[in-house]
Order: sequence, then structure tokens, then C-alpha cells
Amino acid sequence: MRNRIPRLGNFAIVISAAAAILAAAISLQAQSSRPRRVAPAPTPTPDTLLGPPPKSSPATDRNAPLLDVKPAKPIGEAPASSSTDTTHAFQLFQQKQYAQAAKEAKAIAAIDPANAEAWKLAGFSEFYLKQYADASEDLQKALDLQRKTDQEDPHTVDALAESYTLGEKFDLALPLLVKITTRAGTTPDAQFLYYRGLAEFKTGKADDAEKTFNAAVKANPKDAASLLYLGQIALARKDLDTAIATLNRATVNDPRLASAWYLLTSAYLRRATSATDETKASADYLGAIRTGEALTRLRSDEEALGLYARALIGAQQYARAATVLESPAANANVSGITLYLLGLSYSRANNFPKAIAALERAVAKTPNDVNSYRELGYDYEKTKQYPKAFTTYQKALTIAPDDADFKEALERMRPFAKS
Repeated sequence: MRNRIPRLGNFAIVISAAAAILAAAISLQAQSSRPRRVAPAPTPTPDTLLGPPPKSSPATDRNAPLLDVKPAKPIGEAPASSSTDTTHAFQLFQQKQYAQAAKEAKAIAAIDPANAEAWKLAGFSEFYLKQYADASEDLQKALDLQRKTDQEDPHTVDALAESYTLGEKFDLALPLLVKITTRAGTTPDAQFLYYRGLAEFKTGKADDAEKTFNAAVKANPKDAASLLYLGQIALARKDLDTAIATLNRATVNDPRLASAWYLLTSAYLRRATSATDETKASADYLGAIRTGEALTRLRSDEEALGLYARALIGAQQYARAATVLESPAANANVSGITLYLLGLSYSRANNFPKAIAALERAVAKTPNDVNSYRELGYDYEKTKQYPKAFTTYQKALTIAPDDADFKEALERMRPFAKS
């Protein structure tokens, strides 16, 4: 009896970046002799991929006036003794002996809690030790004491804002950063504009963040981190043209910014999927291949390789896609979606034995993914393993009981079910 398999309809593979609801999709063209398929569920990506962390370095030179920590005699009611004199601690700080400087300054502050200079010196020392939580606590104490005497020190404000940002306490950092970047008579520093944009973004103020990141890029056109976030914001509102243009700038400014390459590849794939012009779609798939290749030179994890493979699949370079996916597929902890993509690539390259092996692993990993069953059933049919195809379609219908294609396929295989 003739093996009749219906023509394939449009097929899409969709991926997403979780915190900003980013997605990259692949539309595969219609091909003969294939059952109709539907898109698999989105693949989540960790939020850490959506942007670099704040830079763990001071916004200004460590010898600049920002670090205007002065040795001070004790103030307030504390007794005037060498035990509350910050001179030696300050000398240690100047010698970059930050741990010892912090220890001595904290000891002085314990004796004289009203000694703002001691808290400030401790905070700056901890900052350079990258102990941002401790630095924030001590600098906040210093600032509170300064404000009580109407002697607020802008250097303390700057260091505290930076410590809160680097410690990812963005809600506490934001008011200080607004104050810093709106000081009368001064030009806002590009680094602090970036910090402010980051704090706004992380506290859910995307519109404010976009304005601030644009100001940061205006102040420093090579600010790849701000460009990255601007690209991410554009992606979130589905402005793919702006996202691609912005993320391309980010990768030019910092070719090692893996997050930018990842989002840029995703954006090209999304635009390719939405394109109605085949020429434009093909160009975007090639763009995704270019950026995906750059991404995999920086990251060789399953997620990066999977994204690159999606670009290759979109461009119908199935053999190359399979080669890319073979490495992560060799890992026992590989995800079901990667195995599905590998099986799909082999299937489209007409390497059915390898396709079946990958897809059998895929359905074992993700037993509720109808797309793996759909492709596996087709491959069983192509290799005339009709009883296995019948069983596969039966299982698929328990997951998607209303799927007309599975119903048709099951009836088509029924005469061969026991052969």
C-alpha cells in the first residue's frame, strides 16, 4: 500500500529570554513529504544573560578627590585620644592596605560612633576590597552623620551610590544616583548615568531607564553596556529594527560582550520569522548565523550552541546545525529541546537513523513535547517502521487529543500497526 504522508505546512521554533520576554523564532519553509508540525514551547533563558553586572571598579580614579578621606581628630563627646585618631588608618589607606585600614577605622568608629570620617574611611577601604555590603553600611552611617551637621560630602554620596549599585541594592542606589546625575552646574558622569539607568531598569522603570541609557551613550558613545540595555528594552517592546541597530553598536564597541551577541542573534531570528519578504528573511537568517557564530566563540554552552543551530536551521543549513548540536547532545544532562533540534536537523538532512536516535532521546527527556513525537513519527514512516509510527502517534494523541494531523496519521498507520 502506498505510503502517503501529507505535505508540511509552516513550522516555527521559538525561543525566549525570561526577564524581558525576549523570543527568537525560526520559520522553516514548506517541504514535500512531511507531516504538518507546530511550534515547540519557548525555551527559557536565565536573566543573567540579559545584561552585564555593574562594573566592579570605581567610577573615578582612586586617587581623585572622590577619595577625599582626611585624617581626623575625634569629634563629638568622645575623648581626644590617639585611639580615635584616624591618621594612621588614613596612611594605611593611602598605601592601599585596605583591609588593615578598614579594621583600624572600624575600631575607631566603635569607640566614637559619631566619627563620620572613621565610617567614611572604613567604607572606602571596604569598597576597594569589593566588600560592597559592608561598604554600603559604613558609608551610609558616614552620610547620615554628615547630614546631621549639614556637611554632606558629595564624595561619600558617590561612593555610597556605587557601593549600593555594585551590591545590587538598586532601590537604595537609585535616589542617590538621581541626585548625583542632576547636580547643578555639573556635567553628569557617563559611568554614573549607566549606574542610574541600570538601577531604573532593575526596579522596573524601563521608560526612565531608556532615557538615562541614551544620555549615558551620548556622554560616552562607546558605552557597550548601556547600548546592550537599550537593545534589550527595544526587544521587549518588539522594536526589532532598533534592537538590531543598537545591539550591533554594542558588539562593535565590545566584541567580547556575549550577552549582546546572544540578544542580537535572537533579534535577527525574530525579525526573520516575522518577515513577509523571503529575501529579507534570508538576509536575517544569515545575520543570525554571523552573530551566532561570534557568540559561540565566546560561549560554548548548550544554550549558545542551540541558538546558533536555530539560525542554521532557519537558513536550511541542516547538516551544519546537526554538527553544532552534536557536542551538547553528547552530555547526559542535555535538554529535550536540544535533542529535538538535533533530530530535526538530521531529519531534514535525510539522515533518518541519527534523527530517530536523537528524537527517541528527546521524547524520553520531554514526554509531553508533541513536536518530538511528530518528527519521530514521520521518521519512522520514512524508514517504514510503521508499527513504531503507529505507537508514536498514539502517544502523541494522549498529549494533544484534538490534533487533526495526529488523528489522520494514526488512521493512516492503522493498517500497518501489526505488520
